[in-house]
Amino acid sequence: MTKNLQKTYRHEYVIGDLQGCFNAFNRLLVALDFDETQDKIWLCGDIVARGENSLDTLRQVKRLSDIGALTTVLGNHDITLIATWRGVLPIKPKDNTAPIFVAPDCDELLDWLRHQSFLVYPNDTTVLTHAGIPPHWKVKDAKGYANELAQAFGGDLDELDKLLPNLYSKATEPWSDELIGHTRLRLIANYLTRMRLCDKHGTLEFSFKESLGDTMPLGYRPWFDWEVARKRKILFGHWAALEAKIATQHVRALDGGCVWGGKLVAYRLADEHIITVSGFDA
Repeated sequence: MTKNLQKTYRHEYVIGDLQGCFNAFNRLLVALDFDETQDKIWLCGDIVARGENSLDTLRQVKRLSDIGALTTVLGNHDITLIATWRGVLPIKPKDNTAPIFVAPDCDELLDWLRHQSFLVYPNDTTVLTHAGIPPHWKVKDAKGYANELAQAFGGDLDELDKLLPNLYSKATEPWSDELIGHTRLRLIANYLTRMRLCDKHGTLEFSFKESLGDTMPLGYRPWFDWEVARKRKILFGHWAALEAKIATQHVRALDGGCVWGGKLVAYRLADEHIITVSGFDA
């Protein structure tokens, strides 16, 4: 029997939300001295959106993924891109994604995108999702729920077309493992790709996008402020207003607000060292 040997990389980095910031992404790769034959990138999701070049960003991410140099999870903007591709949503005026839909490789890019994960393990001590993991989920259960969602996205397109409109319901409810169908998948997607605040029952609040110093709705806290001890550190993006400054024993925020002129952040897995480049085009 042949033993399945996992590749050993020189360096592995987790990088925050790209949002189509193609120039900043390439400046960061230079700053990392990134070697696609020896190094590995893990992305927090939101590959595309308001940056200057979502099309080339998506192409580059797919190319690096195809050669095994990159793994990404899906974020809320990536779901929106897939929903737009399937005719469920119009192109958002503030997003710079229109060139993707007229590109000759549009279907190839979007079919690849829909087959990506929602939760991955970069190493034995970390777990990566776009928005985080709610406090009432164990990591191993979150992996199972993420797999359910990934199977729905990567499966039959007719079934995906039925699911996608249901992901945009404004309904909020606490999690129950008894939930089924589109309601269950919507809540899984909301936790993994849209979550910022929740209450003690796990009910989400979507309007708050500010920093921790701002007034939050009564009864709600950042998902990571509900005290939960975990064996794996949760790496996440999504919340730009945190400026990638939340760093505790259990969580690490990595969205530095690159698309808003902040920083594009890389977190080196081996020693937790942070490398950044400016979000402004030089």
